[in-house]
Amino acid sequence: MLARVNATRMELLKLKNRLKMARRGHKLLKDKRDELMKVFLARVRETRGLRGDVEKTLERAYRELAVARAAMTPGALAAAVSSPEAEVVATVELENVMSVIIPRLEAEVKGNPHPYGLGYTTAELDTAVRETHAAFRSLVKLAEAERAVELLAEEIEKTRRRVNALEYVLIPQLQGAVRSIAMKLSEMERSNASRLMKIKDIVRAK
Repeated sequence: MLARVNATRMELLKLKNRLKMARRGHKLLKDKRDELMKVFLARVRETRGLRGDVEKTLERAYRELAVARAAMTPGALAAAVSSPEAEVVATVELENVMSVIIPRLEAEVKGNPHPYGLGYTTAELDTAVRETHAAFRSLVKLAEAERAVELLAEEIEKTRRRVNALEYVLIPQLQGAVRSIAMKLSEMERSNASRLMKIKDIVRAK
């Protein structure tokens, strides 16, 4: 609810300016919400594609690893993967998307992805390691995409609440206040006109 305001032309002008600004802000926020939705839906499609690729790659890796586990002794398998020689170098950059700050992740695996003697392992283990290595970058991109979707969803919800607050609360209140003051000023003008007519009649009668 707006605070009670004085029925003056100055106050009416102020309220009309506020109403004009509220309508302009409402339109800008609606446009922003619509653009955010477009970006959001595109990111959701991207995330689904990445998730599908990652799941397929990891499924192949797990399948090959299961075969390698069946063909090798537990001790030999544990020894082959217990001393990794590769390391991950990650960098994070920030991207501004419609005033939403989204992290962009880059990760690179450096070093030997096969830290074991090939003569003591199976081809399936090599394939499993290779598939896991291939899935790593996709996993990083998937994490980036999912985080972007989360941040965009939060911003869309905030923008939606602001749009609704303007559309269903502030703008109707301002419109009501403008109508109320305009009616009061009109009544005051009619009342003043009526008094002036009575004064003229009294003056003429004298």
